[in-house]
Amino acid sequence: MLINELAKRTGISTHTIRFYEKSGLIKGKRDENVKSNKYFHYDDETVEKLALIIDAKSIGFTISEIAQLMDAWYSNKMTVADKLSVLEEKLVSIEEKIKQLKEMKKMIAQFKKSVATEGC
Repeated sequence: MLINELAKRTGISTHTIRFYEKSGLIKGKRDENVKSNKYFHYDDETVEKLALIIDAKSIGFTISEIAQLMDAWYSNKMTVADKLSVLEEKLVSIEEKIKQLKEMKKMIAQFKKSVATEGC
């Protein structure tokens, strides 16, 4: 399928698909039988990869982390234990971010209270 069809199937804009391609997360293939254009063609595996990218982004993975994840899942270079380790590292990172956000929320609430009492 061409990029427009891929965009329709996945709900991801062509601009974003091209960004993921430039980032090395997906790869289109040229049809060697067609000499009149240089269009890239995408397969069902690309649809699957884009779904993984969207899921990973939604839970806070960076593009770099997604690249590692994609390499782990699609190259079979990593063992199950390695894959679990990558996911565990992300869980620890998320827990740390939650802790930082809670501390920030507490500080903002204190500052808000301080500002409110000044106005009285």
